[in-house]
Amino acid sequence: MRETNFLIENNARHMWHPMAHPAEMQANPPHIVQAAKGVEVTDVEGKTLLDAVGGLWNVNLGYSCEPVKQAIRDQLDALPYYSTFRGTSTDTAIELSYELAEWFKTDGLTRAFFTSGGSDSVETALRLARQYHKINGQPERTKFVALKKGYHGTHFGGASVNGNANFRRNYEPLLPGVFHLAAPYSYRNPFNTTDPAEIAQAIARQFEDEIAFQGADTIAAMIMEPVLGSGGVIVPHETFMPLMRAICDRHGILLIADEVITAFGRTGAWTGSRGWGVKPDLMCTAKAITNGYFPFGAVMIAEKVAAVFEGSKGAVGSIGHGYTYSGHPVGAAAALATLKETNRLNVAANAAARGAELLAGLEDLKAKHELVGDVRGRGLMCALELVSDRKTKAGAAKDTVQKVFDTAYAEGVMIRTSGYNVIISPPLVITADDVSRIVSALDAGLTAAGGK
Repeated sequence: MRETNFLIENNARHMWHPMAHPAEMQANPPHIVQAAKGVEVTDVEGKTLLDAVGGLWNVNLGYSCEPVKQAIRDQLDALPYYSTFRGTSTDTAIELSYELAEWFKTDGLTRAFFTSGGSDSVETALRLARQYHKINGQPERTKFVALKKGYHGTHFGGASVNGNANFRRNYEPLLPGVFHLAAPYSYRNPFNTTDPAEIAQAIARQFEDEIAFQGADTIAAMIMEPVLGSGGVIVPHETFMPLMRAICDRHGILLIADEVITAFGRTGAWTGSRGWGVKPDLMCTAKAITNGYFPFGAVMIAEKVAAVFEGSKGAVGSIGHGYTYSGHPVGAAAALATLKETNRLNVAANAAARGAELLAGLEDLKAKHELVGDVRGRGLMCALELVSDRKTKAGAAKDTVQKVFDTAYAEGVMIRTSGYNVIISPPLVITADDVSRIVSALDAGLTAAGGK
């Protein structure tokens, strides 16, 4: 490994970073993380921080999960790669497909299509949804409905169903036939109400109206996150996802649950959909499926969808889609070990308990600091929305948000900022003391940025 001075000198000089302006990264180089242990990371200057970001929503078990690391080592020795395209498979991919079917049985999902990550999983789900209707003799069902503020990755299909202009505008025109409903966002919405249940009903009416306008027989699927993550941790009312499920059922529309973030316990339930009592037709997973230790994902498929594909005749039912690394044996081995540890540690229960403590701490910060306009969260995915004026809800200035980040970093806690949101998504194995550290660092950051 090159010495520290070399890394600092060349930081952002030759590498473009995701979701960032190249020139800004060169002018303000990012922090360089060099090591990690437990729930902490260490930068090249030797500063150790509690990782309240959890990598990128994905390191649920922390950075020292030896069973997953050992599974990767063992699989590299046995079979570092082989394809799962027609004619060949691997033992680890077969075993993982069985274990995932068992894991997601409660969600009604019994088949898996393996991918290389979340964006791949979304792309796969959109394709399978269209193909499902073609097999069923409804080839005009090609359109998709999504939510504003929703985030579904970076492929052209995912960018098209994304509900944030920041991820769309520079790449338009995108996929035609995509329509967006309002987000179930009680703090900011077009319905002149802050009642989450009323907002859920209003969006349901909007969905029905859009279906009537487009024609139900032209819509393939609705895609949604059970909790909108990157859009600001927007937690809908408990009736919202069941309402969307019921409307889809009435009109023959598939429901795709994007659980790239919410699967495997982050919300305090084993899946976000399960937490709302909903069984989707397709579920996108990735991230925590290997604890972030290997790029891997899976689309889980409901029995009713699987039956259509498996009962079809001819080319229309053949899946003309896949990735070089679909079912990668090392990724599958990592996922098997991750599932075992995730279950053994019962991280969903810890996410629920620690999440309640974190949310209470954030509410205390709201009561103390005028900068905090709103607090949201479910399980260990929480957000503070920072404002310059509580009455007008005007978002906080960029330098104000940066000051919160910089101070928290100095206090030894890594947080994530997005727009004027501070997003907290730590590993699901954190302790009550870790929660206190996060809240304390945020308190210092808000104070430094102009709070009381």
